[in-house]
Amino acid sequence: MIVNNETMTDNRIIQIIARVTSIIFHPLLIPTLGFLLLLNSDFYFALLPWSVKKFMLLTVLLSTCILPALSILILSMSPKFDMNMEKSTDRILPLLLSSVFYYLGYLILEKLPVYPIYNLFLIASILVQISLIVVSLKWKISAHSAAIGGLIGGISALSFRLHENAILVLSLLILVAGLVATSRLILLKHTNSQIYAGFSLGFLIIGLVIAFI
Repeated sequence: MIVNNETMTDNRIIQIIARVTSIIFHPLLIPTLGFLLLLNSDFYFALLPWSVKKFMLLTVLLSTCILPALSILILSMSPKFDMNMEKSTDRILPLLLSSVFYYLGYLILEKLPVYPIYNLFLIASILVQISLIVVSLKWKISAHSAAIGGLIGGISALSFRLHENAILVLSLLILVAGLVATSRLILLKHTNSQIYAGFSLGFLIIGLVIAFI
């Protein structure tokens, strides 16, 4: 009985850690975390005044996190909408709205006197969201893995394009990707194939856009 209680406690702790990990590295937060990483990196385009960086971060946070989150909250008021989005088709409308908000963020950043690489990241992220919508019409794919995979793909492409060594950052992000994937499996939100597919989709789309456009 003691062993069973200890096992249940351990399982509960693992579940809590998995949920916290999924929240911290939620797809709604990854773009802001990514921009924060870029703006504080050693890449040349990070040399911007703090006032510009602050405005950019607030714009990205608003367009890729706050507005999409509010739209999901509004959708949840309808009894027809499943807040947990267990079915793949439940994600289509939130992803579509997020794409619109991402584009609004892109339009705002486009007017700033900053390097175009930041706009490329948002455009590439919109392409990832559209791809997720298409896939979700028939199959459930991991948006969590697509988000972190896209960030890894983008940083890898920048490292390749600018001939910069980003091994430490990439190593940390790969560790995060492993934690996120494990968390989604523990919570029974996705299968291995859905996680691999999401990561590959995000990695390839954002990586290719950043590397060759």
